[in-house]
Amino acid sequence: MVDMDTTSRTPNVPIKDFKRTKIIVTVGPSTESYKSVLAMLKAGANGFRLNFSHGTYDSHQQFIKWIRKASADYGKPVAIIQDLQGPKIRVGDFEGIINVRTGMSLRFKKGANYEEEKIIPLQYDIAKKVKRGERLFLFDGRIRTTITSVKDGVVHVRAENDGVLVKRKGINLPDTDFQGDIITKKDKQDIAAGVDMDLDYVALSFVQHESDIVKIRNRLKSLGSSAKVIAKIETKSAVENAEDIISEADMVMVARGDLAIETLPESVPVMQRKIIGLGIKYNTPSIVATQMLASMTEVPEPTRAEVSDIATAVILGADCVMLSDETASGKYPIQSVEIMKRVILHVQNENPVNVSFDNDNPDTPRSSAICSAVIRLAEELDAKAIVAETKSGNTALQIAAGRSDVPLVAVTSNLRTAQQLAVVYGVKSYNRPADKLAATKLTNWLHSNKLLKKYDIIVTVSGKYPGVVGTTDTIKVRVL
Repeated sequence: MVDMDTTSRTPNVPIKDFKRTKIIVTVGPSTESYKSVLAMLKAGANGFRLNFSHGTYDSHQQFIKWIRKASADYGKPVAIIQDLQGPKIRVGDFEGIINVRTGMSLRFKKGANYEEEKIIPLQYDIAKKVKRGERLFLFDGRIRTTITSVKDGVVHVRAENDGVLVKRKGINLPDTDFQGDIITKKDKQDIAAGVDMDLDYVALSFVQHESDIVKIRNRLKSLGSSAKVIAKIETKSAVENAEDIISEADMVMVARGDLAIETLPESVPVMQRKIIGLGIKYNTPSIVATQMLASMTEVPEPTRAEVSDIATAVILGADCVMLSDETASGKYPIQSVEIMKRVILHVQNENPVNVSFDNDNPDTPRSSAICSAVIRLAEELDAKAIVAETKSGNTALQIAAGRSDVPLVAVTSNLRTAQQLAVVYGVKSYNRPADKLAATKLTNWLHSNKLLKKYDIIVTVSGKYPGVVGTTDTIKVRVL
């Protein structure tokens, strides 16, 4: 990856009009062209998700080429996210349908032949993981069962309700601890392939413990990757270990689809608030995902509930809201991004509610104090922007965790950092060469391009040694 000067061409959007909550889109058949990728980027996309449950390495690589070209052509750093499938457990293939009745006994086994054995086949061997009394949900929770016994590799369950089961439907095991075995063989192959694909983030599915984050981070480092790790909170275990997971992860996703199945649906909005709050506390950016504009996969207008859902995420201070099927396979992908941006900007400008969380991170007292001082100074002076020089992105992350209304401009000599910061709350990132006057030169450029005006007040934060991680120690006030 070659660093570039992203200010050589950039969207001419005034600082005051930057949206603070960012948009992540999922690419797929509906957006399978450079034209669509560029259109989504122009419409407001800041991150692009590649779902490795689908597609081929060649198709993913093609999307990455389009995304990086669009980013360079439009002058806007964006993040690319590899979303791993994880231990997604599904029933295997069988003919016809199985009519399930309450109280009915069912049997499951990896690789079974249903026609010969009347045992429902599985694509993943769960017999060594599950225990008697644990719950097993089928078909997105539509069929609920309880495990009655496990013997000779066969899992016996009792149905708790009526339903219809067809082949290849998903299974959820909310009570089962996979004991650190959540990185599958496919995931390992995908991670290795992804290292050569210029990815900024890797999202780990079905996280249960903070040790899962450590394992995948170590794997990435051993392969020479600087990608950051996103923890997807979508299991009961992840909910119980949320604070430890979020403090360890680089980013966190509220994966509301499986989370609603593995926990109670009514617990999801409360958990969403908790995850966003913990993200702010630990400088861990948060993503709210799943069904945000689900109706727009088929119709060109959102429901009022969907608009309210996006607005709630913005009010709570989520770093990102994410589109999945809406942009991957929906009929109105570009319109979905445009609607989401409109809602974000309206709520951002008109929001009468001030939501606050504990953001006192005990692990970074010195840097947290500097960043808090920057925010207080900028707000008291009615500054038009905070300009932060950062190598690793940590300074920008900590200022962003303050959730100030003052726009935050990050300037970094590391292109990867600029791309990773593209999905952080309130941050507009620029990739420029390391320089003792990097913040000043960027501010001058913003002024000359009319993104800032004469007499605007700017607060800058930098370090004595440009391009060196952890040396932020200087705050300056500048009047243009």
